[in-house]
Amino acid sequence: MDMNTGTGTGMGTGVSAGGDTGARMTIGRLAEITGVPASAIRYWERHGLLPAPERQSGQRRYPPEAAGRIVILRKCQQAGLTLVEIREFQQEQTRRQTMIRAKVAEIEQRMVDLEHAHQLLNHALLCGEQDIVRCPKFQEQMATWGVPGPAPGASAAGPEAGSAPAAASPLP
Repeated sequence: MDMNTGTGTGMGTGVSAGGDTGARMTIGRLAEITGVPASAIRYWERHGLLPAPERQSGQRRYPPEAAGRIVILRKCQQAGLTLVEIREFQQEQTRRQTMIRAKVAEIEQRMVDLEHAHQLLNHALLCGEQDIVRCPKFQEQMATWGVPGPAPGASAAGPEAGSAPAAASPLP
């Protein structure tokens, strides 16, 4: 699909406008088949994320491929792109490259952070310490990621059997 014109086959979107491929649909029908409120569709139009549809007797009439475009917009939102980033995403490849690289780096950092949280929470489930912050294993994991411990001179005990390894990419 050409993100600038909104044209394309709509293949692979999981959304079908049904009927004749040349048939135009109202905003109500488009909202119904995509599960997106009509107010969101109008909002995206006003902000240049969707091309302005044709009008018949004053009513918006959307081509079938508009449903696929809306699915893509929703996926971009679910991926964490802001409206500004989605607009940039729709530009030609050379313009969107910088934004995409920055977003990939942001997502990779979130993945590292989530892996750290996962390891700490799993450890907390098994930890027998009364105060988890004073747990040597907890302190060791925090030190591995470059996070200062709660108390200077904390014990640096070796890894516990069966514990999850530190993430390959420690926090800065």
